[in-house]
Amino acid sequence: MQMLSTLTRGALALCFTLFATAALAQEAPDVLVKNVSQEVLGIIKSDPKVQAGDQARIREVVETKLLPNFDFERLTALAMGRNWRQATPEQQKQLVEQFRTLLVRTYSGALTQYRDQTMDYKPLRADANATEVTVRTEVVRQGQAPVPIDYSMAKGASGWKVYDVIVGGVSLVTNYRDEFNEQIKSGGIDGLIKTLQAKNSPK
Repeated sequence: MQMLSTLTRGALALCFTLFATAALAQEAPDVLVKNVSQEVLGIIKSDPKVQAGDQARIREVVETKLLPNFDFERLTALAMGRNWRQATPEQQKQLVEQFRTLLVRTYSGALTQYRDQTMDYKPLRADANATEVTVRTEVVRQGQAPVPIDYSMAKGASGWKVYDVIVGGVSLVTNYRDEFNEQIKSGGIDGLIKTLQAKNSPK
């Protein structure tokens, strides 16, 4: 598995909080990203609990801003690769739930490092009728190179949802696919579910 750096985890933590409630989901994908990212950066900079690293508050922000706007089923299926089709419906359900929990738990801890960052939004290059697009942004860091964050988004009945995030050229889906494949080889799909459950168990 390609290990995610602290910076990458932090960037993913930020991207997981760039999406508000489903009321915004009908907006154009680039407008959605811009509007909500500005809102969430405001929370990061002004909320004393977030700045203090209060994990309960940070997870609350992640849960309320994230879940309605990420397609976790597609994200999980892509991370599973060909193994997804071999899982039973019940196994698929458990995998989605555990993977979602893992991502929220893993990346919420890095959120506060973005209190002093700003976002640069690139022009959207997509056909007006496109149902899949890539929204490109950069995290601007004072005195350091910007960090590109690309959002792979698809339009469905409920609006635009994210199904992959690429931070500095590292795909979230590809990164976890390597890990999942190794775990399935050694313990099968049930073994992967147990591994995810263990990682998600309160310490």
